[in-house]
This record gives sequence, C-alpha cells and structure tokens, in this order.
Amino acid sequence: MTLTTLTTTTSADEAVADRAGPAGSLARTPSGPRKVSQRRIFTSILWRDVLVTVRQPWLFLAEALLQPLFILFVFGKVLADMNYVDESYVPLLLPGIVGLTAFISALQATALPLVMDFSYSKEIEDRLMAPVGVRLVALEKILFGGIRGFVAAALMVPVGILILGVPWWPASALPAIVGVLVLGSLLGGALGLVLGTMVPARRVGVVFGLALTPLMFTAAAQYSLLSLHGLRWFQVAVGINPITYINEGLRDVLLGKVESVPYGIDMAVLAAATLVAAVVGIRSFRRRALD
Repeated sequence: MTLTTLTTTTSADEAVADRAGPAGSLARTPSGPRKVSQRRIFTSILWRDVLVTVRQPWLFLAEALLQPLFILFVFGKVLADMNYVDESYVPLLLPGIVGLTAFISALQATALPLVMDFSYSKEIEDRLMAPVGVRLVALEKILFGGIRGFVAAALMVPVGILILGVPWWPASALPAIVGVLVLGSLLGGALGLVLGTMVPARRVGVVFGLALTPLMFTAAAQYSLLSLHGLRWFQVAVGINPITYINEGLRDVLLGKVESVPYGIDMAVLAAATLVAAVVGIRSFRRRALD
C-alpha cells in the first residue's frame, strides 16, 4: 500500500511539473472577456454604417444626386442651349455644384439621422453602450457623413461632365481636387453634427429650411466670389460662408482663366472651419448623450 501511495504522489508531482513554466510557476490560462481596442470598435461601428448604405444604393443616389443633377441640367444645359447664359459659364458651374454636393450630402447624412435617433428611435443609445468613448461615437458620425459626401461628389463629376459636355478634368489636378473634397465633406459632417444635436425634432423642418437655403445660394456655386465687385455686401456674405472655399478651391485648380481665391487660402479656411465645427459638434453631442 505504501508503494502504491508513493507512485500516485510521484505521478501527481510530474503532472504539476509539466504545467509549470520556465520559472517553475504554474501556467495559468487567461480568464474573463478579452479586451478589444477602441480603434477596432470604432472601425466596426463605421463599417456597419457603410454596409447599411451599400445595401440601399438607390436611396443613397436619390438623396445625394437628384437635386444637384436638376440644378446642373437646368442652369448648365437648358439655359445654355437657349442662349440665356454664356458658354464660359458652363465650365464654371460644374466645380461649384460638385463642391456643394459634397457638403450638403455630408451634412444631411449626419444631421437628419441624429435628430431622429435622439428624439424618436433612440438608436443612438446602442452606440453609446458600446465600450468606446462618447467622443469617438461623435467622431464616427462626422467621418461617416464625410464619406457619403465625398462619394456623392465623386459620382457627380463624371455625370456632370457628360451632361454639360465639358472636357474631362486633368489627372494632374486629382490630388488637389481630392484634398478640397475631403475637407469639404468633413466640414459638412461636422456642421451636420452641430445641427443634429442642437435642433429639436419638432423644429427640424423649419431650421433646415432656414439654414440650407442661405447656405446653398451664398456658397459661390453658380458664380465666383471675386467676381462680385458690384455687390460688395453680398460678396462679404458669400465670403463668410465656408462652403464658398470648397468651390473656390476647385475652380482655382481647374479653371486658370477664372479669377478665384488661391488654393492655399481655401484649404486653410476649410481646415479651420472643420476643426471649429467638429469641436462644437462633439461637445454638443456629448452633452446631449449624457442628458
């Protein structure tokens, strides 16, 4: 019986030694939930929003392109064919409509869903329960709106060229064009975050009507800012509108013969406006989320 006990004890000691690490301590298997990085969670939330848009392509195209297409067709094709506008006006119009599309699409993609989320659907609560900071949730909203705005503007370029019959934009100008559209789209997403967190649902129609109409028609989409010499007060109003510098930046890159604001100034104004709008929007989002 003593031999049997000794054998059993030795076998148990060998089993313990097999599980011991290099230092002789027992190896422990990790317990509890695995920690996921906030960057990965942020990417997952963003990817989910992108997939929802991809699964509804016709709805996205209608929301983003229908209005600018009609503006482009009427002002650039119909009026030009009837000789109500000069031929030199048509190339000037396309960059303005493309820039306006980037901004408006991004703003609407951010602001309108936020108003509904905070007021009715409460879907935003699911995002806020994720193990990620509130500021990152707000930043994801800006980035997603910017992606939608940039894609809408990119689709608008070939469609507008085909409708108006103007020359294709040079490939050498592509980096500068992308830079302006990226900043313009992010600006739209940031201002959309501001509106979406500050506007109550019962007043969203009134506020959007009062905000979007002046923004659209003082954005230098149908004219150049520096050409408004005879209307000084209106030139000042157009210069205050940050969307103006999206369109002016595109014209400065694409239309050398048109007097426009230099590209460097456009990029600096867009970067500053985007930063200010993002800070205000994220603070407003955080305050609304914690109420």
